[in-house]
Parts: sequence; structure tokens; C-alpha cells
Amino acid sequence: MWRQTVRVTAELSLYPLAGEIEGPVWAFIEHIIAANRCSAATNSMSTQITGESRDVFDCVRDALEASYAQFGRQVLVAKFIPEHHTDIEPPQS
Repeated sequence: MWRQTVRVTAELSLYPLAGEIEGPVWAFIEHIIAANRCSAATNSMSTQITGESRDVFDCVRDALEASYAQFGRQVLVAKFIPEHHTDIEPPQS
């Protein structure tokens, strides 16, 4: 199987299906930021993460699995844009 790693930006919007909204959304975003593998920018409509495609997909999967385990059912709307990046830098360790 051929796999090419490219830079990609994912635009993510998380919608909890029951209960509180802000807690699950912020926990999801904080999980992505804590992974420290992708840069992240947040606004009132969505979160954009940028990095190598494998890292972006891994961050989204890991954050969504953790969010499901902690908060239950949710809907994640995602758009992936290859060869695109936001104007932010990853956090410095």
C-alpha cells in the first residue's frame, strides 16, 4: 500500500448530542492541543488543526475516542484540506 505524508489542515466542529455543550467541546480541543503534534487555531465556529497528515488524523481519532469515552455520543463534522496550512505556529515545548 502506498502512503504519502502531506501537510493537511482539518476544520473540526464537535456537537455533543446530550447535556452540556461547552465542556465536551473544550475537552476535545484541549486533547488535541495536549498531543503537541499539530498546530491549532480556534474560533467561535470551529477548530483548525494543521500538521502532517498522519499526525492530524491520529490527533482527531485520539481526541474523538477520548471524548466519546468521557462524554458519550457526539457528532464530529470535519473538512480536510491537503497542502493547506493556517497562519499559526505549533506550540513550543
